[in-house]
Amino acid sequence: MTLKICVAQLNFVVGDLPGNSQKIIAAARAAYAEGARLMLTPELSICGYAAEDLFLRPSFIAACDDAVKAVTRELAGLSELTVVLGHPSGGDTRTRSVAVQNRHNAASVLREGAVVATYAKRELPNYQVFDERRYFTPGQDVCVFEAGAAGDRMKVGLLICEDAWFEQPARQTRDAGAELLAVINASPFHVGKGLEREQMMRERVLATGLPLVYAHLVGGQDEVVFEGHSFALGADGAIAGRAPSFVEDRFMIEAKRELMSVDLRGELVPQRSDEADLWDALVLGVRDYIGKNGFPSVILGLSGGIDSALVLALAVDALGRDRVRSVMMPSPYTADISWIDARDMAQRLGVRYDEISIVPEFEAFKASLAGEFAGLAEDATEENIQARIRGTLLMALSNKFGSIVLTTGNKSEMATGYCTLYGDMAGGFAVIKDLAKTTVFRLARWRNANDPYRSGGEPIPLRIVTRPPSAELRPDQKDQDSLPDYEVLDAIVERYMENDQGIEEIIAAGFARADVEKVTRLIKINEYKRRQAPVGIRVTHRSFGKDWRYPITNRFRA
Repeated sequence: MTLKICVAQLNFVVGDLPGNSQKIIAAARAAYAEGARLMLTPELSICGYAAEDLFLRPSFIAACDDAVKAVTRELAGLSELTVVLGHPSGGDTRTRSVAVQNRHNAASVLREGAVVATYAKRELPNYQVFDERRYFTPGQDVCVFEAGAAGDRMKVGLLICEDAWFEQPARQTRDAGAELLAVINASPFHVGKGLEREQMMRERVLATGLPLVYAHLVGGQDEVVFEGHSFALGADGAIAGRAPSFVEDRFMIEAKRELMSVDLRGELVPQRSDEADLWDALVLGVRDYIGKNGFPSVILGLSGGIDSALVLALAVDALGRDRVRSVMMPSPYTADISWIDARDMAQRLGVRYDEISIVPEFEAFKASLAGEFAGLAEDATEENIQARIRGTLLMALSNKFGSIVLTTGNKSEMATGYCTLYGDMAGGFAVIKDLAKTTVFRLARWRNANDPYRSGGEPIPLRIVTRPPSAELRPDQKDQDSLPDYEVLDAIVERYMENDQGIEEIIAAGFARADVEKVTRLIKINEYKRRQAPVGIRVTHRSFGKDWRYPITNRFRA
């Protein structure tokens, strides 16, 4: 027999139960018309992932239950179509004054107007961005269901995301009679995660001897991005099909039973470079955050430097030039080349560009504070005043015109506090918050070499990419006046913050003690700033956000 399987790699909106339901119904009808008789939807597709504390609201779970019933009714007329639908189920029960959690991350198997099976996720991740044990109780059972034409159906074993990272659930599913593993997922992107998933699923295939179809979510949700990249593996672990990344897709796989085994065949999209994945993750993150939250447009401060240039290019790729506005706000220390490069960049991308000098406001602030500051030399105080004037102007434009402010700070700055509260940190969405400065430069060069719109030239002027970075808040200022070289700084941040290496371990790896102690000290003392920063897109395995939960008041120094 041959079973045609559709992976509905779809982009859902958390809490939009009617919209998500209609998207699932439309995909099922289209897949059915194309000959599919099994459709897999991603993990928690009915409500979107992750709904966080919405899961704690009984009314939300009840609404999800109603949505599952509605989808089941709507698909009743599609004869012999089996649909796996991800959704939350259950709730809390009370024994006297004690609440007992009995809520599950579940998936139901729908066919011809009925729920023929329901499976509860067994392995609940509680690390990095995951908090599933806060919301769900682990399941205990195995789910093997049949799909295909009556009288000649294939036995499919169902797993949900983390279940497939452990040996026992897959092995028990095989022992229960499964011929094929179907894994539905919502696994947040970070650079290199797609290959990690394929390798882990390959281990599961080789351990069970069963082919596997991996159905994955696509889309941006607040800090996280899901890249799609659904795939299929044959029983020998070889890749049998791969869906495109960062786009919705009805990914089709043919499962053909031959003697005692099942052979899988599907379209195979080539692997991509890390830079291509990273760019598309950021673009999708911007597009979905702006679109799903209903903002008409974005605005950002364009300084003539590399960070704001990269954010501008990302915003235009995500939203189109008509929904992006840039504002240059020169201070007394702004170099002429910064004006020239900012104007050039805006012209290349075709966005609205305005110049608003902050010199009058800066002089007014200094005059107001002259009595208080009498006899004191200018220092970071005056630098921060300039940044805060710019933040105030951008937020005023945001309030007046409804555009959300995109901040332009990178991970290196966030780590070390090389940023100003209520200044360059003021805004609604931090696009490159999880990009180290060295990655910012690398990605800018990649974007210049890979212009998908054939604009006739590099979108980012070369001088922006090559000149030494500077905040331009005092005469002849350079970032490296205050910080180690970015190659050194970023390597220390990665080791200490992302990989939890200790100070002595980093020094033993060849880094200067002074650099290590300076960078790690800056990371610790600037936690209070990061707590007040806007949310931003997570693209590494550990970002400043849900991944990083360190106390502000903290005397541990190792």
